[in-house]
Amino acid sequence: MLETSLWLATGLLALAVLLGLMRIVTARDAATRALVGDLVFFSGVGILAVQGYLNRSAVTIDLVLIAAVIGILSTIALSRILTRGRR
Repeated sequence: MLETSLWLATGLLALAVLLGLMRIVTARDAATRALVGDLVFFSGVGILAVQGYLNRSAVTIDLVLIAAVIGILSTIALSRILTRGRR
């Protein structure tokens, strides 16, 4: 049952990635594209995390943690760029 739910979660995250990529194409401003880009990135990280759990891979989980930290830092940097440093 758990394995089935994890495969379902992988499918839903993959659907989120596909819908996000479609939204990036139709977005009108940079802020929307940045936000959807974060959604796509973190959905990809989620897929990697679920697959790492399914395969019992410690290396994959370590990569997920590193990717999450890098993703958060890039989100902060991009938001500073978009707001031109205003707080």
